[in-house]
Amino acid sequence: MSLANVTADTSGKREPERIGKLSRHSFRAKFILVVSAAVLFDLMLAGGVAIWNVQRLSRDATEKVAYGLTTATEEYLRTYIDTTALRTELLLDQVFSEVEALGASMQTLIDNPGTGTRVGQSVETDPRLGDKLVFNEAADWAQNEPGESVVSVWGYLLGEGGNPLPEVAAQISDSSAFNLVAPGMMKTGSPKLQMYYVGPKDRPIMRTTPYTDQAQTFDELYPGHNEDNFWDFFFPGVYEGWQSWIGDPKLRPVPRDIVGTAPYIDAITGAKIVSFFFPLWTQDRSDVAGMTAVDITLDQLSSLVENVKIAETGFGFLTSSAGNVLAVSDAGASALGLVSVGGEGQGVTGINRFLSQSRYPEVANLVLPHNTGTVIDNINLGGENGKADEGYIVVLKELAPINLWDGEKIVAENLTLGFMVANDEIYAPLTAVRQELSEATQRIVSWQVAALLVSLMIVILAVYAISGRITKGLSQLAGAARALQNKDYSVRVAIPTKDEVAAVGLAFNRMAEEISYHTENLENLVEERTKKLETANHEIVELNKRLKSENLRLGAELDVAKRIQEMVLPRSSELEAIPQIEIAAFMEPADEVGGDYYDVLFDENRVKIGIGDVTGHGLESGVLMLMVQSVARALQEKGDKDPIAFLDVLNRAVYKNIARTRSDKHLTLAFVDYEDGNVTLSGQHEEVLIIRTTGDIEWIDTIDLGFPVGLEEDISPFVATKDLAFGPGDILVLHTDGITEAESMNGELYGLERLSQSVHQNRDKSAKGIAEAVISDVKAHIGDHKVYDDITLVVLKHR
Repeated sequence: MSLANVTADTSGKREPERIGKLSRHSFRAKFILVVSAAVLFDLMLAGGVAIWNVQRLSRDATEKVAYGLTTATEEYLRTYIDTTALRTELLLDQVFSEVEALGASMQTLIDNPGTGTRVGQSVETDPRLGDKLVFNEAADWAQNEPGESVVSVWGYLLGEGGNPLPEVAAQISDSSAFNLVAPGMMKTGSPKLQMYYVGPKDRPIMRTTPYTDQAQTFDELYPGHNEDNFWDFFFPGVYEGWQSWIGDPKLRPVPRDIVGTAPYIDAITGAKIVSFFFPLWTQDRSDVAGMTAVDITLDQLSSLVENVKIAETGFGFLTSSAGNVLAVSDAGASALGLVSVGGEGQGVTGINRFLSQSRYPEVANLVLPHNTGTVIDNINLGGENGKADEGYIVVLKELAPINLWDGEKIVAENLTLGFMVANDEIYAPLTAVRQELSEATQRIVSWQVAALLVSLMIVILAVYAISGRITKGLSQLAGAARALQNKDYSVRVAIPTKDEVAAVGLAFNRMAEEISYHTENLENLVEERTKKLETANHEIVELNKRLKSENLRLGAELDVAKRIQEMVLPRSSELEAIPQIEIAAFMEPADEVGGDYYDVLFDENRVKIGIGDVTGHGLESGVLMLMVQSVARALQEKGDKDPIAFLDVLNRAVYKNIARTRSDKHLTLAFVDYEDGNVTLSGQHEEVLIIRTTGDIEWIDTIDLGFPVGLEEDISPFVATKDLAFGPGDILVLHTDGITEAESMNGELYGLERLSQSVHQNRDKSAKGIAEAVISDVKAHIGDHKVYDDITLVVLKHR
């Protein structure tokens, strides 16, 4: 490498050309360029890898939390719809049983004609129960005066003078036992609109309880009914269908004699109803002898689905296999985009509200399940008034089949129960978690980029400074060469390196050894050692900065997990809004993320307090705690008041999540349900402490009230409840073993006895004051000793 360019002056002498310190031809500029490029590449590579690892960790954590919450949500929806489906089928089965019971009573009288006749004659002679027919000559029908039931005899069943034909009169008398049975059944069992009896096809008298102006209403709504046979006019095909079953019982679509109808508008009351018919047979079982029937309103079916509570706006609906929605709230009908259309028939006015006619294509194209169990689907409904599309979860479950009259014949029908809830509502906790993780990741990346830029600036400055030292020898040699050219032999060069440049400098200096060699050499050695110490110190400072940056990154990640855990804890404003009892709580994890759980759920006059302890602590235990909190909140919102069923469903959801994530975690978990001065305790956890207003101290062991959650799929055989009185001035304390097993410096445990005494001594304070006093006492007991476990305390005091 050339140190100078040679030029000629006017005298013909060649002199070296001066080169600036940072000239593009200078060694220093080339050194800075090469070293800076290498350092920049190293920093960019290391920084890029660090940023990629942070983003990957954030993504993995988000996916794990999302998977757990999504799985818990879907399991909750499956369990909820299974429970609602069971309630729906139980309601229908109760109604079936009641109309079958009425039919069995009437069938007994048919099978014992002598007894039936005597009972009928006795009833007819009773002044209150007997039927006193009055002939309406203008309308050409006869009907009894107000009584236990209304009896309508149509014109084609009357003889001269408006009197019933002899066989019809006998039918009226033999069926009057209906007045003894049906009114009582109307007042008991499931709510019913009306119960009635219709005679055989050749004598179709109609008895209905309670009493109404039955024939008059029929004349007004169904002109011509009094001139045609009742069965053919109102329910064509039902009678013939039953007759076909006599020859071949296998012709029944569903092996039960009950036959239902599609929803229609009742002619008598104007209500939207569903009817269920039960056939009666002749004594020799060769023909149909009439039927008993019951009407229930759609309001009864609607109450089952309208009581569905999923998030804020989630709703349920009940539909036929053809997609005709039988029951849904007004808000649900609007969300589904349903259009109600009246369906006309000869004898009844139907109600049509088909999913296929929805104004939303995705609702219209929904495929109802058939022998597929519970189906969960996601749909997007087009926004209205300029709003964006909104995503929904749709859950569908097929109910057990029933026999149905479709207007012409009897067919098998499977009703379908459905739930629908907006994604934004059901996954609100997941959205919040994702947002927090995204913001935390962005902060970490921003700090990482800032640290990278600062490091780059420091390195460039350091390279610039070091380059001056490295190239100093060359600069000195160049200057000394010029001085020698000017015959200045006193010049010396001080080159601290041990490379080729130093060798040249050494040879240069030996040319003038007689000029203070030892003194100048000593000064050079001191200068060399000083610069080496400065370089080492600079490297230590840089290492400390990198360690500090790494600690900040790891601390931020754990802080995100801790903040997620704190987000789901009850707020002070929620606790203060609870009447009758004061509630104060304290939770401090042993690590950044704890494994203790507590929650306070308030619904009108019912308060549910949960406390639990996940095995271990840290991020995995914290995630399991979040699963328990989410499932408990969902069950509370659903309205499950049975503590045993509540724990059983919660355990099933958590157990399946633990199995799916292949975790070995589980937890002890207990719940306290308070309502109207009574406390119900369920689940296995630490002893529950009660300080009575009299000062008496009670310890309640929970070992026989439950089983650890997450160890077994079914813990219902082990779950029990214990009822406790909880009146004004009483104090109830829940805790985890982080309090009772807190160690002092000499290894002494805090213990349940000391906890009881601390609460007892501070019982005149508020719940918050008691909690603060106990925690202060625990902290004093621990002193400077290490805290090994999470500390959680919940204090309830009756106002």
